[in-house]
Amino acid sequence: MKNSLWDNISRDMEREQGPITAILKNVPIFRDLRTNELREIERLIHWRHFKPGEVIFWEGEPGMGMYIIQHGEVGIFQGRETSHEEELANLRDGDFFGEMALLSETPRSATAVALTDCEILGIFRPELLNVFEVKPRFAVKVLLKLAEIMSLRLRNTNQELQDLKVKFSKKEVLI
Repeated sequence: MKNSLWDNISRDMEREQGPITAILKNVPIFRDLRTNELREIERLIHWRHFKPGEVIFWEGEPGMGMYIIQHGEVGIFQGRETSHEEELANLRDGDFFGEMALLSETPRSATAVALTDCEILGIFRPELLNVFEVKPRFAVKVLLKLAEIMSLRLRNTNQELQDLKVKFSKKEVLI
């Protein structure tokens, strides 16, 4: 049985926090932040609308920030400008991408393209670094979460490489 008292409290909390804060809480990088820290991130957000087929960023261009999909669908591609295009990921509401650019302005490793009408939230490195200078404890929290995510992705990549190595070594035995 639902308790309407708790429903109202939940709705009031969501209203207090706002829809952007709720979205940010679902992004692992920001999940452990307190409400006032989430509001710091919220102040940095740039809203963008992309139409189907519109490029969000190109492979090879310097990374400037990360993106969170509020609504829509985004494809991540490698080799988009060549005949060897490969879709690496298909992302939807609540997914995030491009977070490596918060750590480094190295060239993007893939192209991000809106597959549907998209509402995207952008958080850009220079603005985030300005907040980090003033609030170092806040910076440590965010950077540790980024490191955790990067570590997990690296671990997954290593496993995929190991699986491919085993797969190809079995094929060599068969030949």
